[in-house]
Order: sequence, then C-alpha cells, then structure tokens
Amino acid sequence: MSIDPKHLEMFEEVRRQIPSDWKVEFSGDTIVMQASPTDIHQRNLAVIQRQFERFAPEGYLFSNNTDLYSPQVAKLRNPDLTYLPDNAMTTGRSTTPAELALIAVEVVSPTSPENDWTGKLRDYPVMGIPLYLIVDARQKTVTLFQEIDGGRYRMREDADFGQTIHVPAPFDFALDTGRLISY
Repeated sequence: MSIDPKHLEMFEEVRRQIPSDWKVEFSGDTIVMQASPTDIHQRNLAVIQRQFERFAPEGYLFSNNTDLYSPQVAKLRNPDLTYLPDNAMTTGRSTTPAELALIAVEVVSPTSPENDWTGKLRDYPVMGIPLYLIVDARQKTVTLFQEIDGGRYRMREDADFGQTIHVPAPFDFALDTGRLISY
C-alpha cells in the first residue's frame, strides 16, 4: 500500500491549519492529532533520553518529534524520541525515512493511550523501526518491543517503574526506571 498523493496533500493542509504545538501523524487513511504533552511527560522523556545518550552509537543523534515517513506502507509517525544517523538530519526536509531510526520511544499520553499501545505498536514494525519502547506513566510500566517478524514485534519485555529493562544493541544497556514518575 502506498500513500495516495491526495491524502498527503490533505495531511499537509491539516498541518498548516493547526497550532504549531500540536503533533500530527497519519496511519493509512487516519490523521491523528495530539496537544502538547504535560510536564510529567516531558520530565520522564528527559530521564529516558539522558540514559540513551550515554549509549548511543557513534554517528547517531537523538531527535525529538521527527516525522518518520514510510510511503510504501502509508505511514507517518512522530515518536517522542528516536535516534537517527547524523547525515539523515542534514537534508532540510521535514520528514525522515522511518527505516533509518534505531528506536522509537513513546511516553504514553494520559488522554490517548491507544495511539501508543495500538496504533504505533501496529505501525512501527511495518515501518521498519527495530525497537519500540513505551513508557506508561499511568500504569507505572515500561515495555520494550523488538525483533520484527511478519510486520509485528516478536519479543516483549515489561518492567515496573523502579526496575531495569535491558535495551539491546546497538545501545546495549540496562535502562533504569527508578526516576520515572506517574501521572
């Protein structure tokens, strides 16, 4: 399935008309919009990002709110945090090929958890993103999905806030969730 150019035009028109602090994504024929995140969301994301920074592979940089695009499967998603090759972030374009991302990290929104737990869990593996980390401050859990097989993640690891969860290569470290806080 590829993106119908009419849908892409409609998507771009929606983006031009909404406030700049809103996130806009699409999955097939569905446009998903979300308001700016809370301070707890941003704090938890910063705690996670600091740990990833110490283990990021050479030549990769973190990016917050980058549009990852997979035209072959009609998906554009915007993870809270991802790591991309440095040279992919020098093009001046507004989208980056999703298959270049090493991971997608999402801190679950208290108002639309199904976007992270259903929509993005469905979309990220078909977009070719090898790791998907979900931080759910409502449930006080962290979940890592990995090993894409047949358009879905084959492996899942769960941890409660306060425990560690192993993030595999190319990062290869134990993520400490002890400083995360709930909504």
